[in-house]
Amino acid sequence: MNTILSEIVDFKRIEIKERSLRHSIDLIHQCIPFSTKPVSLRERLSAEGASGIIAEFKQHSPSLGVINKEADVVKITTGYAAAGVSALSVLTESRYFGGSLDNFSIARQNNTCPMLQKDFFIDEYQIYEARALGADVILLIAAILTNEEVKKFASIAADLGMESILEVHTEDELERLCDEVSLVGVNNRDLKTFATDLGRAENLSLKIPKGFVKIAESGIKTGADVARLRNAGYQGFLIGERFMSQPDPAKACADFIQQIPSVKSQLINK
Repeated sequence: MNTILSEIVDFKRIEIKERSLRHSIDLIHQCIPFSTKPVSLRERLSAEGASGIIAEFKQHSPSLGVINKEADVVKITTGYAAAGVSALSVLTESRYFGGSLDNFSIARQNNTCPMLQKDFFIDEYQIYEARALGADVILLIAAILTNEEVKKFASIAADLGMESILEVHTEDELERLCDEVSLVGVNNRDLKTFATDLGRAENLSLKIPKGFVKIAESGIKTGADVARLRNAGYQGFLIGERFMSQPDPAKACADFIQQIPSVKSQLINK
């Protein structure tokens, strides 16, 4: 059955082929030594008092269409950082999410916190490209990768000093976990139907082996949602549309962080 996810992957294969013809992997390798030293997302999320928020910059989505057409990547990402996020996520998928490698590069130049390159990684070329851009973390989506590909891609990322998040949506996809993966992200959104349910993360939490930092993705709308998921064992909370759909995403992020019970109490007690 043809789905949006399969369409994205098919287009991504074409895009990678075209990009690799313009910029060879040898050229990409030459750029890696000049990129910033990776910052650990795992350590940042585990730090005492961390908000755990991974704020995302994206302008479109297949489910909502245009979210924020005129968004300024510098203003928003630096605003997120000032608001107290633990990390940034920047979409680089162009056709369906309106992202770009340029957006990631610009955000990287203006921020020092951990940065996740959010894309559909299906080829090792993309991993070297991510490192050259200064990515600290990449996303490996279990639904589009085999066990062997997850292990291979996570190993390449680790060799380059980066961390990887294995994104899952079902219990079966947890079988793709391997020692080379640093974090596990549970996507509450079904990438085939785009429906969301926070119960998905709660149900899968106990099935994730100990030792992996857990990140909840999608459908998080309130500070109470964060508290609920934190109680379920999550340390990271990836949020994009909730902020980007507002007139001032950075302010929306700052206000949101103030709503998180534990974070709010820590700020008051300082």
